[in-house]
Amino acid sequence: MQMRGTRPISWIRSALKEFNAFPDDAQAQLARDLTIVAEGRKPDTGKPLHGLGSGIWELALRSRGDAYRVVYALQLADVIWVIHAFQKKSNSGVATPKHEIDLIRERLKRLKEQLK
Repeated sequence: MQMRGTRPISWIRSALKEFNAFPDDAQAQLARDLTIVAEGRKPDTGKPLHGLGSGIWELALRSRGDAYRVVYALQLADVIWVIHAFQKKSNSGVATPKHEIDLIRERLKRLKEQLK
C-alpha cells in the first residue's frame, strides 16, 4: 500500500499575519488541523465553506469563548492555500459575515490570477 505524501501548505501573506495574531493555543490547534488536512485527512474542525465554489473549506475553532476561522482552498495546484484567518464576532449566528465572505472571494480571485 502506497501512502500519499503530505501536501505543502502555502499562505497568502495577509492570512498568515492574521493567523499570527491569534492566541497561541488557537494557533497551535489550527496548525495541527492544517497538518491533518495536508496529510489528506479531515480534522474535526473542518467543513466545506459553501457559496465560494468547490474545494473551499474552513477550520472552525472555539477557544475560551471566542471563535477562530481559517479558510483554505484544496483545489489550486497541488498546494493547500490558506486564504484567510479571522476571529469571528458573532452578530450573524453561525453564518460567516458577508464582509469576510467578500474578502475571501477577492483573495481567491487574485490568487487564481497569480497562479495562471
